[in-house]
Amino acid sequence: MSATWPAQQSSPSLLATIAQRFSCRAYLPDPVPEQHLTQILEAARLAPSACNQQPWRFAIVRQPELRRRIVEEGFLPGIKMTWALDAPVHVVVGMETSFITHRLAASVSGVDYPWVDIGIAGEHLVLAATELGLGTCWIGWIKPRIIARIVDWSRSIKPVVVITVGYPQHSETTSQRVSSRKPLASLVSWL
Repeated sequence: MSATWPAQQSSPSLLATIAQRFSCRAYLPDPVPEQHLTQILEAARLAPSACNQQPWRFAIVRQPELRRRIVEEGFLPGIKMTWALDAPVHVVVGMETSFITHRLAASVSGVDYPWVDIGIAGEHLVLAATELGLGTCWIGWIKPRIIARIVDWSRSIKPVVVITVGYPQHSETTSQRVSSRKPLASLVSWL
């Protein structure tokens, strides 16, 4: 099998969207239309999951005071992320932890499937946002208990990540992003 197979077989528009996605840390104050938020949430909802448990939960935080509390109270110390205050939307992605099948499967296989599922759903969300011209940034440097209180989630839902969403003030070029990635040959073993 040729190393160029993905580029030849994948949809050019999907690869272009993937190449355009970057971690946005400077947002315009423009609000994100609810229709766009619904579209990116629908993309996340359609993600596959172990045993089709769909453990993801989403809190869409648009209120400035709640966004401020997430940044000031819900982020871990040490890394200043005040730029997140400018993002007009914070999507808190949480994991429903009450599924017995997930606990049993992890004890047998050693794979914590809900974390994989959340990653897939989150990436669906950010790629859909990119396609709509929105910028996003994953923030995993959080205090889950505090964020759960801010978004009023029950104990069974554990916040995993905050994804900022909004229109970027500026964008990186695709060539800048692609050139900063490790070469494919250093990441793949062909057996």
